[in-house]
Amino acid sequence: MSKTEQVCVSLFAALLWLAPPAMMIAQASSPNIQEGGNAAAHDGRHDFDFEVGTWKAHVRKLLHPLTGSREWDDLDGTVVTRSLPMLEGWNESEMKVDSPTTHTHIEILAVRLYNPASQQWSIYGSSIKTGVFDPPQVGQFNNKHGEFYAQDTFQGRAVYIRYVWHDVSPASTHFEQAFSADGGKTWETNWIYDGTRVKE
Repeated sequence: MSKTEQVCVSLFAALLWLAPPAMMIAQASSPNIQEGGNAAAHDGRHDFDFEVGTWKAHVRKLLHPLTGSREWDDLDGTVVTRSLPMLEGWNESEMKVDSPTTHTHIEILAVRLYNPASQQWSIYGSSIKTGVFDPPQVGQFNNKHGEFYAQDTFQGRAVYIRYVWHDVSPASTHFEQAFSADGGKTWETNWIYDGTRVKE
């Protein structure tokens, strides 16, 4: 078994443990038929296929979110996204970026799981600093525009988190993360990622 296959098997085993029973049942159900026998409007299990491959990554990170600060840091590096071969449409993405200014080093893992019953994705993220998965961002794509939401804490403060993917294409992609500390009334963008595909 190759190293990549071992990683995929290990991730799958961990996700089976993390996923609630209802999610596992939904994964086993038919994605194309709804109640009453009507065809589903959209089977989005391949919505993240655009990101499979290697990307040159540029990240702008707000240094002090939710403080009114407008001080940003710029980081560069790579993103590598791999399909999980046992699970159609599911994938895992690894980002490694560094800042020449603050000498910040960030490594992030994102694992994306598709629920054909709800036609929604759950995105589980973790970093080398925490070693655990954050609460999943849940949402879907519509015409190459994806929005995903979660509730979490930031520095002890309850926040809503929004992920937005747009302008996605086989050659380039754009992603933004924002926090809301007022129940979704206002949002502050704190992470902007632009990716350019590396030809293989």
